Amino acid sequence: MTTFLRLLTIIWVTARYRLDTLLPRHRLPLPLRILLTLSPLRLIPEPALSHGERIRLALIELGPIFIKFGQMLSTRRDLLDDDITDELELLQDKVPPFEGDVATQIIEEALQDSVGNLFRDFDPQPLASASIAQVHTAVLQDGREVVVKVVRPDIEPTIRSDIALMFWLARLLQRYLPDGKRLRPVEVVEEYQHTIFDELDLQREAANTSQLRRNFQDSEALYIPEVYWSYCRSNVMVMERIYGIPVSDVAAMAAQQTNMKVLAEHGVEIFFTQVFRDNFFHADMHPGNIFVSREHPERPMYIGIDCAIMGSLSDFDRHYLARNLLAIFQQNYREVAQLHVECGWVPADTRVQDFEAAIRAACEPIFEKPLGEISFADMVLYLFQTARRFDMEIQPSLVLLQKTLLHIEGLGRQLYPQLDLWHTAKPFLEDWLKQNYSPKALLKESIKRAPSWLEELPKVPDMLINNIKQNKQLVQLQHELQARQQQQQQRESSRRQRVSIAVAALVGAVIIAEPARIQQLLELPTGSWLLLGIALIALWRR
Repeated sequence: MTTFLRLLTIIWVTARYRLDTLLPRHRLPLPLRILLTLSPLRLIPEPALSHGERIRLALIELGPIFIKFGQMLSTRRDLLDDDITDELELLQDKVPPFEGDVATQIIEEALQDSVGNLFRDFDPQPLASASIAQVHTAVLQDGREVVVKVVRPDIEPTIRSDIALMFWLARLLQRYLPDGKRLRPVEVVEEYQHTIFDELDLQREAANTSQLRRNFQDSEALYIPEVYWSYCRSNVMVMERIYGIPVSDVAAMAAQQTNMKVLAEHGVEIFFTQVFRDNFFHADMHPGNIFVSREHPERPMYIGIDCAIMGSLSDFDRHYLARNLLAIFQQNYREVAQLHVECGWVPADTRVQDFEAAIRAACEPIFEKPLGEISFADMVLYLFQTARRFDMEIQPSLVLLQKTLLHIEGLGRQLYPQLDLWHTAKPFLEDWLKQNYSPKALLKESIKRAPSWLEELPKVPDMLINNIKQNKQLVQLQHELQARQQQQQQRESSRRQRVSIAVAALVGAVIIAEPARIQQLLELPTGSWLLLGIALIALWRR
């Protein structure tokens, strides 16, 4: 019932802002065009707002999950009109806040002390407000400037309601959509459910922030602010206040003569370092979470905040992903096709040569082109068509990485459209594979694991003996099963022979009998024929 009411709310909000008028009618399926034409919701007048304002206000009213979708779209100026992306950028840190008094109450209840005792100064007016939480500035008693992040009150029921609706829609898609099973929508929603609920736990975000700070402790490309653990709880987090230029403010960076080429290359370096070196990457890199330091504009440094959503890959996925990307950079499309089959991303019976040709057709038009000259929309459309043709399944474990790539690619277009992604990323991947899969790296890994191997060594004889016993038992069971199958086959063969002989004898007797005898047989009562049938069945079953 709750899911149904939430669906009605979404329909009503969509209708009230007349978002249906923003859809390209000529591209919609005919049933949907007819439904929209006959819908009584068309009687609602269009609000006197721009398209971007209508979308932004509708997303805010629908809640956190929809706001996050708008944040992701705000980086895609290549896909949406500027008036829409300008409005969606406001969702990054200018979502309507909740009252400062409510924030103060939450902080005091969480930290079991008054704001006056906790801080020398605390501003009840939020510095920024986003989908999950809002941020207030403060000064600790020792003079350190900090920001205090507070989770929105009563946000969890709305998120649970939206997740339930997403599961319902995912099951419908999986059941009725031709590509439903391949797209694996239920598994994707399950993955997103874990992500969004992790984001509500600021204690987890604080731990993520501390880990990312350690990973880039001596980096000249990325700075992560310090977390003050004494002031962190599940719904409150206190961290170092940073000062920088929002990464979306290209004009301010140009004014201080920021080296945009170096900045864009640092972005690629940071992404690949997080994914491949550390296997721990920031998966919510919309412009509201990224700043650029005002110091050393000739060697610009990023500042990252909001580490609530972090991603990691299995060693299997990371290895195959690196080899796939490097093969693409080397224009070795046959290896890309073979790797997709090896790792199970396409069915095992896929014709490698056909898949190779499809990958070549997708990659060659964009190879070695700068970001600004690549039509992302056309490429995505072609990739969707290729995925459907070769029955390529969505990999839920890679969804966060794909979302991060969307953010990174969108930021790169804004900062430095001339960026040669291929030239920047190829050396990094070559070095990573060399360091991790060279004989030296394998020897180093073996030495690292040697203590655990030595610890398990005394157990090896017992494990071998148990394995031999299990194999013997398995072989014995297989022999017994084969013997039973042979006996069963022999019984069935014997049974068929007996019935065949009986039927043949009966038919023979009838054939050689005199006509009068045949007439007498045909005139036998039904019960006699029934007894004869039972006798034949008994012969069959013996």
